[in-house]
Amino acid sequence: MNSGLTFTNYGDDLMLKISHINTFIGRKKIIKDVSFQANPGSIVGLIGPNGAGKTTIMKTILGLTKFTGNISVEDKSVTENDHAALTRVGALIEHPAIYPFLTGLENLKLYSLDETDMNHVFSLLKMDSYINTKSKDYSMGMKQKLGIAIALLNKPQLIILDEPMNGLDIEATILIRQIIKQYAAQGSAFLISSHVLGELQKVMTNVLLITEGKIIVDQPIDEFNRVSHKQYRVLTEDMPTTEKLFAANQVPVTKSDEYLLIPRELSYQVQDLLYDHHIRLIELSPQGLNFEQTIVSLLEQQRRQNHEK
Repeated sequence: MNSGLTFTNYGDDLMLKISHINTFIGRKKIIKDVSFQANPGSIVGLIGPNGAGKTTIMKTILGLTKFTGNISVEDKSVTENDHAALTRVGALIEHPAIYPFLTGLENLKLYSLDETDMNHVFSLLKMDSYINTKSKDYSMGMKQKLGIAIALLNKPQLIILDEPMNGLDIEATILIRQIIKQYAAQGSAFLISSHVLGELQKVMTNVLLITEGKIIVDQPIDEFNRVSHKQYRVLTEDMPTTEKLFAANQVPVTKSDEYLLIPRELSYQVQDLLYDHHIRLIELSPQGLNFEQTIVSLLEQQRRQNHEK
């Protein structure tokens, strides 16, 4: 996709390396030639629509699905039959893996190798008041915290979190954000998926955008934000005709209120197009998209290109 986005160039110091992964469910290919990497201390935000393959990628990294290609954690290969490379990996996938008739503390003890670290984790998550209560009586947010606590046990170097903000109130969301940053500052790498893009944007260092099983953006968040502002907004005297004209000439657009947003590099082409079709241009001005709008715009461009193939 020609979106002006380039792939991240990482150094040699890698925590996670994914190379040309293909994952199948039955005979259907779900993940298609996916490659990406994560450095120690990085927080990679895995973003995409429902069914794009986010959870499948996470399961594949954890050796839970059949795959072709190569996965390594700290230069150790992950295979279907050998998960030794995952000893310093913590994960929360889909739903917290907790036993309802055990207390929160008893659940943690099943996974903990270090009691001091375990006590630190549940205190950090502010679970002290209910840690000795059976988890069947936990609210959704309390269960989510317990699942995150399990993922943080034993000082993992790679932490994989699938929708970690689910069920959390505002205070808990802010707390989790702070904890993620704290662990990353100490060198742990994160791979996080979330539909709460505003929250994910506040912590992630890298954007990984996936759709239909393919990675279409892999970029540092600062660079991504710079590219996302390369938009112009268009207002004409006849917007319905303008929209049809742009579609007929394959000009990628995103609707925003009464405006159409176009890539900045097409601004001169658009002016000529409108002039040739005798449509009066009222406004053509720079427009910065917010993070969510940029993601939607990129996905729409990708769908348009797939439809044209």
